[in-house]
Amino acid sequence: MSDHPAPSARARALVRGAYDTHVHVAPDVMARRIDDVDLAYRCAEVGLAGFVLKSHYVATAERAAVVRKVVPAVDTLGAITLNGAMGGINPVAVEVAARQGARIVWMPTVDSGNQRRNTATDLPGATPAMWGAFQADLHSQGIVPEPVEVVDDEGRVLERVRQVLRVIARHDITLATGHLSGDEIVAVVRAAREEGVRRIVVTHPEFTSQRLPAEQQRELAEAGALLERCFTTPHSGKVAWVELFDTIRAVGPAHSVLSSDLGQPFNPPVEDGLALFADRLLDAGFTDEEIHVMAVVNSRRLAMPKASVPA
Repeated sequence: MSDHPAPSARARALVRGAYDTHVHVAPDVMARRIDDVDLAYRCAEVGLAGFVLKSHYVATAERAAVVRKVVPAVDTLGAITLNGAMGGINPVAVEVAARQGARIVWMPTVDSGNQRRNTATDLPGATPAMWGAFQADLHSQGIVPEPVEVVDDEGRVLERVRQVLRVIARHDITLATGHLSGDEIVAVVRAAREEGVRRIVVTHPEFTSQRLPAEQQRELAEAGALLERCFTTPHSGKVAWVELFDTIRAVGPAHSVLSSDLGQPFNPPVEDGLALFADRLLDAGFTDEEIHVMAVVNSRRLAMPKASVPA
């Protein structure tokens, strides 16, 4: 594993009590830097409240429950992503995951129609996403699932998606928009509000297959969604740091939430991600309060049951 800078003490203090709501750790179908139990121990050491286990292929609430029993000081949380391996837009899978304690439901990512159709390329020198090789292997075997769509030809949200949104609303868990296109995200967020969903996060809007302009991000913020700023997106070269900072300022720090999206063997330690992000933001002139809101206040809003969220 490569050497990486250590976060400053100031940054560590600013993100203390945060949840990292987007991590990719072992066990997984590809190599990861750390497993979920060891990450829980490390989060306890650095003062993080918890993390959400993200997988593109399996539901993780059962895993999270076991990790919580092993490391009760850290609130390890499960999730589900509605790709082909989970049956796509599958209300039953979401209901089961929610009853097992999952806190986030991602719309399709690697199998979304948008991701499959997208022809945008990474910036020169960017590190490609690890799941690309796994998807290519599925294609080579001829077992890749059909693209998972969320809207019809007229841009209307599919009724099956609305069924999923109603499950999310009933359990008061968080909707994340996955790798949908900008127009699809707007449509799904509007439908989510109509169906009573109270927690919405727009998944890394600067990522290659999203690249939402600041104006569209502001529209989503006005609809009540948080905009997720993933450390890996600029760290891997998919967006310039200065461009990310400009977008955060344009939309407003109060509408952003920090996550790491870490776990890749070549990237920094997962437990360092939020603090390394905080150091970058400090260097760019963001205030301690702005960083605390993005890292701690807003992550807890997404991760914690409503009755537990501080007023």
